[in-house]
Amino acid sequence: MPIRPVKELVAEAKTQITTLSVEEAQARQAAGNALLIDIRDPRELARDGRIPGAFHAPRGMLEFWIDPESPYHKPELASGKTLVLFCASAWRSALSVKTLQDMGVEDIAEIDGGFGAWRKAGAPIEKHD
Repeated sequence: MPIRPVKELVAEAKTQITTLSVEEAQARQAAGNALLIDIRDPRELARDGRIPGAFHAPRGMLEFWIDPESPYHKPELASGKTLVLFCASAWRSALSVKTLQDMGVEDIAEIDGGFGAWRKAGAPIEKHD
């Protein structure tokens, strides 16, 4: 049996999750209703910068950090705010949102186009030297 292409998995996930525009994600963050969660690799953050106020949760730890029963749980991820995930281009975030929904997380979304769309929109980015 051939492996299902990742593009197919992403497309399927996107039919089952909520996707917010950059502007909507910004507005929800500014209103204090959303926690933006950056799931990119630490090397990507160092190279490309970060969204101010975003919480970094590496993709490989996401399920462990979100689960309140896990010894790795991060209380920031149980704030009651909408969790808005993003990666570089919204492929990893689509799969991650779908996985967290499958775990029972209800108030969750992703940013359309990810960090690349955020940067293209001219939204704020922090760079560290």
